[in-house]
Amino acid sequence: MQIQTVGILSPGDMGQAIASVLNQHKLRTVAALEERSDRTIALAKAANIEDVGSLKQLAIASDVILSVLVPAAAEEAAKQVATTISNVGKSVLYVDCNAIAPQKVKSIAQIISSAGGEFVDASIIGPPPRVPNRTRIYASGKQASELQQLRNYGLDVRVIGDEIGQASGLKMCYAALTKGLTAIGTELLIAAHRLNLDEQLWDELSHSQQELANILTRSIPSMTPKAHRWVGEMEEIAETFQALGLTERTFQGAADIYDLVKETSLGKETPEERKDTRLLNEIISILSQETTSHNFQTHSGDFQHE
Repeated sequence: MQIQTVGILSPGDMGQAIASVLNQHKLRTVAALEERSDRTIALAKAANIEDVGSLKQLAIASDVILSVLVPAAAEEAAKQVATTISNVGKSVLYVDCNAIAPQKVKSIAQIISSAGGEFVDASIIGPPPRVPNRTRIYASGKQASELQQLRNYGLDVRVIGDEIGQASGLKMCYAALTKGLTAIGTELLIAAHRLNLDEQLWDELSHSQQELANILTRSIPSMTPKAHRWVGEMEEIAETFQALGLTERTFQGAADIYDLVKETSLGKETPEERKDTRLLNEIISILSQETTSHNFQTHSGDFQHE
């Protein structure tokens, strides 16, 4: 199959950036923007994504559909696409690029294949691909090699195996480190602020953990408008690790931190609204103030020792 048109579900921050790269390399991209938010429509327009209206028209127009959503929406979106594929009688290559557990992606693969579609498991590691060579798309599954055509259109696609779940598993392990570390760093810096130890802790980190201090300086400010998405990603990592006989509580705790951040004024900003000029200590101060009285149910509280 020659890929000529790529459907995007959905043109948010990552989906829009992927489409923009493909369009810059002269590959057509389309989206179903019927009943979508003004922000999504604006992002799609900025990336020159063609609006085909409905999901039915998206399936008809596309050779490949890239699902780039929040984790919680991945399964329902696949069910809707599967129904559409079945109704139009066209086999489409459906690529799940979402940060979800391997066991869930296997279930989604079955949903798509049962409707007559083809399926590729994919994971995106790195920021939205606005800068060349910073973002990788790992793919697995028997049709994964088809996706490598997108290497000709500006995307770094890397096939890592024939098994559905491999690409998603890689994402779970990688994000457990990067976003898990950001959650830990956010919590400990808020704790230091409340203990009036900001300066002392940062002096020590800068002396003995300079690389870690640099990472937190970069990662925490850019995290706040994305915290609402990262709650679900931490939950998916927890499910992945639990299925492997490991503790899920580490990442349920990380989900709690992001759940807390998303309710703050910083968490309610969009990436476009985030001020790049805010210093880390200013961000921590705001988070500390706005989460003091925030009452939330922790994931860890749902578990009882047997």
